[in-house]
Amino acid sequence: MKDLIRKWDQISLVKRILIGIIIGIILAITIPDAVKWITIFGSLFVGALKAVAPILVLFLVMSAISKHKSGQQTNMKSILGLYAIGTFLAGVTGVIASFLFPVSLTLTTGAEGVTPPSGIVEVLKSLLFNIVDNPVNALLNANYIGILTWAIVLGIALKHASDSTKDMLSNFSDAISQLVKWVISLAPLGIMGLVFDAIVTSGLSALLDYGKLLLVLLGCMFFVALVVNPIIVYMNTRKNPFPLVLQCLRESGIMAFFTRSSAANIPVNMSLCEKLKLDKDTYSVSIPLGATINMAGAAVTISVLTLAAVHTLGIQVDFATAVILSVLSAISAAGASGVAGGSLLLIPLACSLFGIPNDIAMQVVGVGFIIGVLQDSCETALNSSSDVLFTATAEYAKNRKEGKGLVNKKTA
Repeated sequence: MKDLIRKWDQISLVKRILIGIIIGIILAITIPDAVKWITIFGSLFVGALKAVAPILVLFLVMSAISKHKSGQQTNMKSILGLYAIGTFLAGVTGVIASFLFPVSLTLTTGAEGVTPPSGIVEVLKSLLFNIVDNPVNALLNANYIGILTWAIVLGIALKHASDSTKDMLSNFSDAISQLVKWVISLAPLGIMGLVFDAIVTSGLSALLDYGKLLLVLLGCMFFVALVVNPIIVYMNTRKNPFPLVLQCLRESGIMAFFTRSSAANIPVNMSLCEKLKLDKDTYSVSIPLGATINMAGAAVTISVLTLAAVHTLGIQVDFATAVILSVLSAISAAGASGVAGGSLLLIPLACSLFGIPNDIAMQVVGVGFIIGVLQDSCETALNSSSDVLFTATAEYAKNRKEGKGLVNKKTA
């Protein structure tokens, strides 16, 4: 038995996850009623990731800030710039694709029990209130903007603490990081349960009526992941971007696709950054921040579904309005909720730009929830994998400027 476990551990995590996916599909198709109990693996896996992520972020950031020496450079400005550019270009991609391949919707009943924000001011107001959230409440509700704020403030306050206090923080950080590795090692079981549950409960038949809309949405997301993002990486590093891009998609994107939660994928991204040997002081801040504001997939969803409503109603859109929609979708995406389907609730905000009534906009949100089993999974995969991609890109670009060269430390 020990030899079997040892051989299993020697297989790369990605291959083990693929085995879990295949087993989950086979069980869902052949004997779904007999093995319903395996869905608990998926729930436990996502629950464990979500439970450990807030504590991981708090201690990693506190430890990194407290040990940060004056004059020591980080890449946060570059990373924030890449986040903004990537999200804006994703919105532009969605707008262009919607003009090239216009989609009309058969509107359904609106989504029940959800309240979209009334305007961009409300989105920004919500972000500001999240910043000053009670630290305990921020941890309990996985409010990463609030967690980051308190971690940074406490880290600054502890910069003048004794070395023993800083070492204690570092030890806690290392212990939680080890706990994360243990949780991630259970990914094959968790993913198997998630795949099984998705096929048994949702299936794919409900998506067939929305095939064209899905093709435009997913096509945009794949275009951003495999064309736009590689161009951004190349412009900054002047090296072949695809080894890094594909590694981020494989080791971060696949996991995010099945968990459908950027927050749950924070520990996975932290582990990948460590594997890429990136600067811990930088990625301990950029990864949780990216899970909150780096939302290329959400920008695509908002722009495509909004323009689908526009085409359905026969509204004419000029160039200036299209540009404004691209900017609005990027800003709105940065304020999207971190929960599954969070970006959909910002569609009424974008629809208001064209004077579309809220009741019709909420019907578009209803369509979004119907296709969410694929749309939200791909959106989260793009969002989360881009966090690591742009963090690594900023560091490699800095190394290139300093003449250190660029080595893609591929260890998969």
